[in-house]
Amino acid sequence: MKTRFLILTMGLAIFFLFGSAKPTFPAEDTTLVINKIKIEITGISTVGKYNCSNTFSKKDTLFLNSNKKNNFNTQIKMSDFDCGNKIMTKDLQGTVKVKTFPNSTVTITDVKQFGKNYKCNLTFLITNKTLKYKDFILYTSDNKVEGSVNLNFSDIELEPPVKMAGLIKVRDEIVVYFSLYKN
Repeated sequence: MKTRFLILTMGLAIFFLFGSAKPTFPAEDTTLVINKIKIEITGISTVGKYNCSNTFSKKDTLFLNSNKKNNFNTQIKMSDFDCGNKIMTKDLQGTVKVKTFPNSTVTITDVKQFGKNYKCNLTFLITNKTLKYKDFILYTSDNKVEGSVNLNFSDIELEPPVKMAGLIKVRDEIVVYFSLYKN
């Protein structure tokens, strides 16, 4: 009985001694360096597809899987979107109420490596509506990481544009693409 107690006590001591051991080598932080952003809004109307985009420089560094800076926050000027056609651009600006809500915000937090891609939390503020996406996937390509969000104008309490007494109608569904260009 004494032998069993002694073995049990020594086993627990060894477990606590080695079970709580931590590596002594420093862990390298993986970084994602961003230098440019492109946001695209695509959709369909009765006259065809449309694509409005905004590209701007933004330099930032994210430290992945770390307690260091692991978030990315940027303001997007809605007046800088270009649809390739002055009338379409003006319609988009009117639809998103650019005079009342001149900026949208994209916030990416808790970025972690996910295979060769990244997983994060995405918060998208457009007009006065905040949309949150948990475990959002950013896919990696040669020089960028990118993702997309499918939503409806009605999700952000906006009405899709209708022109020429209803002859030209924009569908409620849109896709917002985020591209973060790496160094």
